[in-house]
Amino acid sequence: MMSAVMEQRPTAMQRATQGDADAFAMVLDPILDPAYRLAAVMLSDRMAAEDAVQEAAVKAWRNLGQLRGDEGSLRAWFLSIVANECRMTRRRRWWSVVKLADVEPDRGRAGLSQEATTDLRRAIARLSLDERLPLVLYFYLDLPLDEVARTLRVSPAAAKSRIYRAAQRLRSDLTLEEVS
Repeated sequence: MMSAVMEQRPTAMQRATQGDADAFAMVLDPILDPAYRLAAVMLSDRMAAEDAVQEAAVKAWRNLGQLRGDEGSLRAWFLSIVANECRMTRRRRWWSVVKLADVEPDRGRAGLSQEATTDLRRAIARLSLDERLPLVLYFYLDLPLDEVARTLRVSPAAAKSRIYRAAQRLRSDLTLEEVS
């Protein structure tokens, strides 16, 4: 005879928080590509980006109990760990090469000429890391504004302001380049 109350199976996220490594891998898997792209842009080095994402995954696993919310908040939480790991990596380096990584572009993007793409990459590379990060999260990774805010640990209004200011700076840099 069936029980009146059906026993619910725990979600992958619930299993992960209970220590199930396979469940953690399952919930983290769809986030790894955006995390890698974020790290590649921040570090301008593919190998360092892979290391940063791997280190972030280990830190996320160890601190999974600190995550407040569900799978929906996991992406913002994990991307903030990746961003922090990238910042620490940059601090540890005694040198800092300011160039944009040759990251494979999202196939859904409109095609820019090679020259326009190169100009855009150079202009983005000239932005400070604090200016570059909101742009990458919003335009390159296509995160919604509220998720950008959670990743940056600021209010949505502050995130919107940072995106706007960075875009204005980028626009003025590109305009100056065209005039020169």
